[in-house]
Amino acid sequence: MRRARYVSAQQLAGFRHYTYSAVDTNPLSVYVMQPIWDKIIKIVPLWIAPNVLTFSGFVMILVNYFLISFYDWDYTASGTSPGLVPTWVWLFSSFTTFCAYTLDSIDGKHARRTQSSSPLGELFDHGLDSWATSIFVLSFFSVCSRDNGKSGVSVYTMYIYLSIVLFNFMCSHWEKYNTGVLFLPWGYDLSQVVLIAAYLLTGAVGVEIWHKPFLFGYYITDVLVILLIGFSLFLSFPQTLYNIHRAHLKKTLKNGSLYEGLLPLVSPLLLFILLTVWVVLSPGNILAKQPRLFLWMVGVAFSNVICKVIICQMSSTRPELFHWILFPLALVVYADISGLLGWTEEIVLGVFAVSATVAHVHYGVCVGRQLSEHFNIYIFSLKKRVQE
Repeated sequence: MRRARYVSAQQLAGFRHYTYSAVDTNPLSVYVMQPIWDKIIKIVPLWIAPNVLTFSGFVMILVNYFLISFYDWDYTASGTSPGLVPTWVWLFSSFTTFCAYTLDSIDGKHARRTQSSSPLGELFDHGLDSWATSIFVLSFFSVCSRDNGKSGVSVYTMYIYLSIVLFNFMCSHWEKYNTGVLFLPWGYDLSQVVLIAAYLLTGAVGVEIWHKPFLFGYYITDVLVILLIGFSLFLSFPQTLYNIHRAHLKKTLKNGSLYEGLLPLVSPLLLFILLTVWVVLSPGNILAKQPRLFLWMVGVAFSNVICKVIICQMSSTRPELFHWILFPLALVVYADISGLLGWTEEIVLGVFAVSATVAHVHYGVCVGRQLSEHFNIYIFSLKKRVQE
């Protein structure tokens, strides 16, 4: 893989002055999960690097996603053929989700325990989280099934659902960019517990449970969507604005102007505007034809955009106004809605999704190498690098 230097000298210098600051007020996390993690961390060998825990959890998420994709590529298996996805797959999904959740929760504790905390570790953790967030959601959609009468979830609902989840993730890091503090969102722990329980329930009683009215004629999927939208609009986003406003009153904002404060939002919002235009105006109804491929591309593109925002936040540098992926995406969207792509629309989507994924992996590997060299540490080992 060709070496590229994505992190500027100014950003590398900024990382030297970075200190991690986070606030967790979620009762589920503080009073239930944290005591569990404190016990589990004691059995992790001291010679294991924290990033090994982080990456292992991410790999489990990927394995689970591709396994479900094998049985249910187009998100119809749970509705048209309830037994098509074997029971053991749902149980495996619950297991991998719990393991990934656990590993993501104890990697920071293990870093402090082994005195190996570093900006590289935090960037590695949050960078993978920015990708894993979409993968969690895309895997869960197979439980719901698409377009299955009243109980099904349309592909457009899937897109909106995914967009809201990613919007919440973006807000957390936009908030940190302005305040310097990561206020851990309440929805994360709750969503992980719900996912684990949902997979267990599906494995125990079958996907039919999702196709029966749950409360006042509403299905479980309806309730989850309503809760997600309500949580985002009335709790998560308002809390973000409140924390930024409070930092403004205390004069602790990291950015002195409104322009600099809003700058990290430009590329993510333009990204979703372009994607929404593609979804709504696609001549071939691309989201309905290739929902899994399109939504995967959404998650990858979002992760790459947000990773650059996270780097700027940690290094106290200004993010670029327009992320590079916006330009080829805009070209593809224009070509499609103008009718130039014609029958090749699905092929172009496939090429764009694969290209974006390869570019994102290349970006992650190169950034990891740069920071490991800069801090004289290895990514997956507690040993110090030999100075060249």
